[in-house]
Amino acid sequence: MPVGLIFDGVGARGIDILSQFLIEAVIISVTGGVIGILVGVLASWLVTVIAHWPVYIQMYSVGLSFAVCTITGVFFGWYPAEKASNLDPIEAIRYE
Repeated sequence: MPVGLIFDGVGARGIDILSQFLIEAVIISVTGGVIGILVGVLASWLVTVIAHWPVYIQMYSVGLSFAVCTITGVFFGWYPAEKASNLDPIEAIRYE
């Protein structure tokens, strides 16, 4: 057997599953946060233009909302990933 081709069972390693889920959670959370910021700025601009109400966007509120969005998304992506990475692949398939 060539070096580096050691097969240790069925399925991906736990760290591979966890990494895949975490990368997906970060990308989705950051993308959602950026889209939310853009929609909020656009809505504020429209209120200013259409209703002639002065709207002030505070940078700390934008940063705080982006941080909460990202942290929430990463946590709820990490938690099931942690559970999935500890499962035996055969038992996980049998459970479904």
